Amino acid sequence: MKKILICITGPTASGKTALAIKLALHYQTEIISFDSRQFYKELKIGTSPPSAEELQLVPHHFIFCRSVTEPYNAATYAAEAQKKINELFDVHNVVIMVGGSGLYLNAFLHGLDEMPEVLPDIRKDLQELFQRKGIGVLQQELEQKDPEYFHEVDINNPARLIRALEVIRSSGRKYSEFRKNKVHKTLPFQVVQFFLNPPRELLYARIDQRVDTMMQQGLLEEVRSLLPFKNYKTLDTVGYKELMEYLEGSCTLEQAVNKIKQHTRNYAKRQITWFKKNDSIHITDIEIKLNKILCLLQTCIY
Repeated sequence: MKKILICITGPTASGKTALAIKLALHYQTEIISFDSRQFYKELKIGTSPPSAEELQLVPHHFIFCRSVTEPYNAATYAAEAQKKINELFDVHNVVIMVGGSGLYLNAFLHGLDEMPEVLPDIRKDLQELFQRKGIGVLQQELEQKDPEYFHEVDINNPARLIRALEVIRSSGRKYSEFRKNKVHKTLPFQVVQFFLNPPRELLYARIDQRVDTMMQQGLLEEVRSLLPFKNYKTLDTVGYKELMEYLEGSCTLEQAVNKIKQHTRNYAKRQITWFKKNDSIHITDIEIKLNKILCLLQTCIY
């Protein structure tokens, strides 16, 4: 039989994990995650990883596999994921990939575009600018110089903003011009992508409920335990940075929780923008039945 990689994508809280597990159980196979925050073993609540019960149901890879103190990037992930998928295809005809980090999925499926060399002084200047004036000045410059990337990136992630601006300043060109997936990677298996895109009102309600549930599960205590690592860029993540602001006295707990909900909704919108451009089968029914997915797969594969 031909080898099939099924990729489940979509915004946070869209039901990706549940669908991936149903498919993995049906095909008696395993799951590879491309969620860039679920890699970290210290982030057990705020990244909404699969539950302990779900992890027991189906073997998962790239969940809790690194520490927040270990540097990791899309290129390294792509290489490691390729090795793991090769191993899995030795014993399975179908493998499932699931996650919400489009950059990591693209790095695996298509490879990474070459970027221009960045001058050290430019990186230093941008980091100093961020320290002196905050994230707003970075957001403003990126929106002015590359509005296309501005509307895709997590604008609350200073590392991403600085990365784009250092390329723009070094090359004199838009960062988005270098991100066109010009690398053509040949894959020895068929890829079928499903993009879960439920109605926006339902998605936002699920996001709000998820945040409330994480708080009940002890997210505040988890963040408190991570305060010694607050300067690692991995912790500049929705759910963690807002509660760190609360713990440092910058806002009330209610304000922090409301920020988490708002920033998660903003992140979901950026994920939707990213994945809409992929060659995917779009699914708007958040309660879609497994047999319908299997019928769609039959149509795609044969």
